[in-house]
This record gives sequence, structure tokens and C-alpha cells, in this order.
Amino acid sequence: MPKTALITGTSRAAGLGSAIARLLSEQDYHVILTARDLSRAESLAARLPNATAVRLDLADLATMTAAADYVAASFGHLDVLVNNASDVVDFATLSALDADLAAVQSALDIDVLGPWQLTQLLLPLLKAAPAARIVNVSSVSALQISTGLNLGASLRAPAHSFAKHALNTLTGVLASALRDTPILVNAVDPGETATHPERGGEDTARPALESARGVVWAATLPPDGPTGGLFLDGQPLLSLLPDTEKIAEQPLVHQ
Repeated sequence: MPKTALITGTSRAAGLGSAIARLLSEQDYHVILTARDLSRAESLAARLPNATAVRLDLADLATMTAAADYVAASFGHLDVLVNNASDVVDFATLSALDADLAAVQSALDIDVLGPWQLTQLLLPLLKAAPAARIVNVSSVSALQISTGLNLGASLRAPAHSFAKHALNTLTGVLASALRDTPILVNAVDPGETATHPERGGEDTARPALESARGVVWAATLPPDGPTGGLFLDGQPLLSLLPDTEKIAEQPLVHQ
């Protein structure tokens, strides 16, 4: 049975989602590109040898349900789910005291509740695969909350950082809940990535294709790979499992 991977947030040619899809396609996965704007996902899918596109909005349950129904009818299983889509980052806000709570709500909807709902909808298909992988694309910004990482502000990008912190927590909870299955669940910090060359100001960022390699590493882990961790370029940053989240030195759990 062909290997399949569904990636959210694949609407931009220079984006991380597109780079992830390209690398998985090169490893003979049939990649399912999803975006709110179907035409943009279709344009990117047309450039890959084994790809299709589906409309999916993480704030719209009907589109998530339709996407799950499509995967079920077309493939009957799902080997990889990459929750890559993310809300607009509130870079200019430097403290939780100044956070726009509407932006916080939007970030939680797109970065946490949407991936949670989508994972639930796709879980029967993930369980139908021999050894599925769930990868949640996180951010170093979350470590401001979980480890006290200093990024030069009280809380840089509070809506984004809080949502990614919550996504990390969800990653650990899902990994724990699926501990008795072959499914591995991890979060990946892609690092500083140049995904908007048209905006400028990304001179120190690396190309999306380079950042995507760490995500694909987590998406193609062997059966004895780690679960419940946050990684950067295949290296562990933090254990996210509920009983070890605050203990960065704790070895990651292997199945």
C-alpha cells in the first residue's frame, strides 16, 4: 500500500509546507497538500510527481471533515500527518500585558485547536497505517514560557508563543495517549526560516528546504524512534510528555 502524508499550510511555493511536501514526495510518499485556498495548493501539487490538493481550513470543521473523508475514500490510511499551518505571528508585541486577545484566540484556533480536531478526525486512518507519524511544527518562541528562554523581551510574540507552547503540551499529551500504539508524535522547531523573501529582513534565516529536513526526519522515524519530544534538526530540545515536561534533562521516551 502506498505511503501517504497530509501536510497543512501548503499554499506558498517558498513556504515550509511546500518544502516538506517536496522532500516527502522524493521519498515516494503520496503527499496531500492542504490550504484554505485550494487553487494555490493545486498549483504546488502540480509540480510534484505524487501529489494531490485538498481544501482545508483549520478554523472550519466542515473542511477538516471533508479532507478526512477524502483520505479515507482515496487511500484508506494515512502514514504521516504534519500539522504545519500557523496563524500570523504577532512579532511586534513584546509582552503578555500588551497582547491582543483576539490574536491569541486566533492563534489558538489555528495552531492548537485545529490540529487537535484534525488529528482526532484522522486518527482512524493513522491507526490503519503500519506505523504512523504525527509531527507538529512548533517554534523556539514557546521555550520562553516552558524554559524561560530569553528572546530579548518579556514575552516576544505572545499570541504565537502561547499557542506554540500549548501545541507542545498537546504533542506530549497525544504521545502519551498513543504510547501503546506504533504511532509516534513529536514537535519540531524548524529554526529561523526564510519563507517570505518578498518581505526582506531574512538575511540570517535559512532556506525552507533546509528547515524542512528536520520535520521530515520526525515524519519518517523508525519504529524505535522517540515520541513526545521537541526537536530541532533531529536533536532533542525538550521532553514534552506530561510527567517530564519541566525536566529538560530527562531522556526522551523510546518505544
